[in-house]
Amino acid sequence: MLLASLHEQIKRRINAGLEEAVNQLPDTATSLKQAMLYSLTNGGKRMRPLLVHLTGNMLDIPETDQRTISMAIECIHAYSLVHDDLPAMDDDDLRRGQPTCHIAFDEATAILAGDALQTQAFSILAEYPMSDFANQQRAKLVAVLARAAGYRGMCGGQAIDLAATGDAIDVASLKQLHQLKTGALLTACVEMVCLVSPDMSANHQRALCQFAQTIGLAFQVQDDILDVTASTETLGKPSGSDVAQGKNTFPSLLGLDGAKQELAKLHHEALQALHGLPYNTQYLIAFTDLMVSRNH
Repeated sequence: MLLASLHEQIKRRINAGLEEAVNQLPDTATSLKQAMLYSLTNGGKRMRPLLVHLTGNMLDIPETDQRTISMAIECIHAYSLVHDDLPAMDDDDLRRGQPTCHIAFDEATAILAGDALQTQAFSILAEYPMSDFANQQRAKLVAVLARAAGYRGMCGGQAIDLAATGDAIDVASLKQLHQLKTGALLTACVEMVCLVSPDMSANHQRALCQFAQTIGLAFQVQDDILDVTASTETLGKPSGSDVAQGKNTFPSLLGLDGAKQELAKLHHEALQALHGLPYNTQYLIAFTDLMVSRNH
């Protein structure tokens, strides 16, 4: 219950900050601005900001730093969903129970909205308030986010996913795909918080990043399981769409029971990565449990 209450507080703060960030833009292209706002505020779970804040609270990072990092990451995440849903990519009509951006507006506006949200992320990271120590780390923060979002992260993973659609790949390749497509941005949540922690040891940073990488993969395994087991109403997007599109998924390669076993294994590995850290990891443990037990 404590985690759920904190999650709601973080969602409200981040939602308000994201709305303000877009609303303060000049009204030179109102349809684009509306599409950006639509894509940012259509019911996201804000799991990445939650991870940023839980890690930041554990390391006693100022709220301003957590907020700026969270908003930047969420802009990248929102842009990726807008582009993933496009006809040339996953061709989805529903996202979070609402029409996808290119359906609600049009394809050209959706492409531009994704582009503008991506650049908005770096504007936030470069310009928004941060502590004196974090202010000195801005270039490193930009580098981490750019790597996680680009060729060596999310975009690279999406390219591998598209290339592999309709062709069978092995489990190791599927894990690499999702470590890039999904895991890289979740790992960046933790890595960026560690960068603004003045007294962070390299060993503790590695352990936290290992935790984030593992939970990022677990998040995707659970996504694949839910695509098979949950309804469209619960998911907020068409259930079974991965199978219909010929996507490689953990249930398709391992079977549903095998995918659940892989999820349990990753859950254990994530908790092991937290073991021995000299911090109160109670909330990160609860976050881990939430990621593997969520139903949408």
